[in-house]
Amino acid sequence: MTDESHSVLVVSKDPKLSSTVSVMLMPPLFETDVMSDFNEARRRVSERVYNIILVDYAEGVGVDFAIDASESLSTILLLTPPQLFEEVSYRVEAYGIITMPNPFDQFYFYNMIKAAIAVQYKVQVLSSKATQLKVKMEEIRLVNRAKMLLMQNMSMTEQEAHRYIEKEAMDRGMRKTAIAEEIIRRYG
Repeated sequence: MTDESHSVLVVSKDPKLSSTVSVMLMPPLFETDVMSDFNEARRRVSERVYNIILVDYAEGVGVDFAIDASESLSTILLLTPPQLFEEVSYRVEAYGIITMPNPFDQFYFYNMIKAAIAVQYKVQVLSSKATQLKVKMEEIRLVNRAKMLLMQNMSMTEQEAHRYIEKEAMDRGMRKTAIAEEIIRRYG
């Protein structure tokens, strides 16, 4: 683990479990919020991104919460009664939720937290790459639309339109997307 702080949301109706987890996830390495109300936790997750969300089974309520929270970029650990572990694991694994039996020993818990942190790093990298790809695709879409408009309105070939946008961008010290947006406003 690195020196940075990891945000953790613990959602459990069991005060003993919340207390145990809070003691194990101490500052400065962890910034831990503890909530016992699952509806309030849903609201909190919609407002803030946590690195890790640790959810207690809570007679099945925790499963529904964990599935809802899986839409976020958080890594979710669901604490499950041992007798329901296989059934619950099978139900939630498609959502990317990691299950672990409760009660747990300290060593196992720390290893699961370390695994969750590793998963979180990977999620952040992939999310960043996805964002970059979306931006690049939008740039391509804009430039292609501008080229089409130049071809229709200025009787240019595709190569001429492409060269025109590149030259305008270079000559004016602007991005190709800015030139494309001007063309779209002018002819679109």
